[in-house]
Amino acid sequence: MNWLQKLPGFQRSAPGLEWGLWRKLPAIFAAGTALPLLGVVAVRMWAPDPMTAATERLVTLADYFAIALVVLHWTLVLTVAIGCVIVMLMKGPAYVADAYELPHRDQPLPPEAAP
Repeated sequence: MNWLQKLPGFQRSAPGLEWGLWRKLPAIFAAGTALPLLGVVAVRMWAPDPMTAATERLVTLADYFAIALVVLHWTLVLTVAIGCVIVMLMKGPAYVADAYELPHRDQPLPPEAAP
């Protein structure tokens, strides 16, 4: 039994936006991770040396905000990647499924025999 028998005569769809986006995802992932982290480094560099309680609170808030942005960005990139994979699979080759014989009738069932 050949499990992956391609459907004869099937024409694959042309690649579209999903392949261009798929190739850019690693760069988008890296840039979206690095930019908030660079912001945290900048906040910590420009903070005064003896930090007051208010300054420490703002620096900690910037840390939490950067973590939230990075996690949000990762989930968005993962969602787009899943969408790209789904579209690529849908545009891929079609495969022959197992045959399923349907009970064909030329006439509908009589009302008393219908379920």
